[in-house]
Amino acid sequence: MYHARTAPAVAIGALIILSGCASIPPEQRVAADPWEPMNRTLYAFNTSVDKVTTKPLARGYQKVFPGPVRNGISNFFQNLTTPRSALNNFLQGKPKQGFSEIGRFLFNSSLGIGGLFDVASAGGMEEYPEDFGQTAAVWGVPDGPYVMLPFLGPQTLRDVVLMPVDMLSRPLYHYENTSVRDKLVVLQIIDLRQSLLAAEKFLEDSKDPYVTLRESYLQNREYEVYDGNPPEDDFYEDFDEDY
Repeated sequence: MYHARTAPAVAIGALIILSGCASIPPEQRVAADPWEPMNRTLYAFNTSVDKVTTKPLARGYQKVFPGPVRNGISNFFQNLTTPRSALNNFLQGKPKQGFSEIGRFLFNSSLGIGGLFDVASAGGMEEYPEDFGQTAAVWGVPDGPYVMLPFLGPQTLRDVVLMPVDMLSRPLYHYENTSVRDKLVVLQIIDLRQSLLAAEKFLEDSKDPYVTLRESYLQNREYEVYDGNPPEDDFYEDFDEDY
């Protein structure tokens, strides 16, 4: 049963890498990454920005706020994505999962005090996170090339095209008090960044952190699209285990 919360965090994954921009011969580029030189440049830019902005803020956030408080904040933002998950489950022809997500939202928003507490999971309700990129994939839209976005990190071209739809589905986008909304967005970014601090060692120890991130992102995205049961293929056969 797939009920991970990895999608939002992986979307900012490029910000956790601590290496420069390396060149690679065109013949060595994988088919999924035809824009690798540009992507590596943006990757290096994200790394530099992260070193002086989000990473220090995330470390300070961890020191100031105890674990239970951080968990509550993460639960709050996760709860806001539940209506989107419900809609996409319905669009994918999974009504049972869609109604389950609606139930989770109602329970967590009420008994969970606005989503600060995940009472739905505590009560045994499964989590079925879905987004518009996953729905498009189910409908047969191909991934397209791998893309590294400034600040936002790794994506597929399909997901980039659907970003406006995803943005419109976010409750915070429709919140009229821009001062409060902007502060909440910043808090969400910091909260997501602190959840990635533990993953830095894995990337730092790899031979090429850029490739490690790319392969991890693409495999994780496939895992999400297929609800944890991706088909067996040879796409990653050549992936060097040293990464």
